[in-house]
Amino acid sequence: MQGNVWEWCHDYYEAVYYKQSPGQDPQGPASGYSHVLRGGSWCDEACYARAAERDHFGSFENGSSVGFRVVLELD
Repeated sequence: MQGNVWEWCHDYYEAVYYKQSPGQDPQGPASGYSHVLRGGSWCDEACYARAAERDHFGSFENGSSVGFRVVLELD
C-alpha cells in the first residue's frame, strides 16, 4: 500500500506529540488543523514508502499525492 499516495489518517498532527504520548497505541491529539499522513507517495523518493513514515497535511488542503483508505469494521 505504501508509495501510491500518502495515506491521510484520522489522527490530528502535533509535532511533539510522541514525546508525551503513551507507548502503546497512541491516539493523537484531540483536535488540530493538520492530519497525519503516512506511507509516502508516487512523487517521493523510495525511502519514504514505509508505514512508519509520517508527515502532516492541512484538513482543508488537497493534492494529487494524498488519499485515504476506506475501512469497513465487521462485528
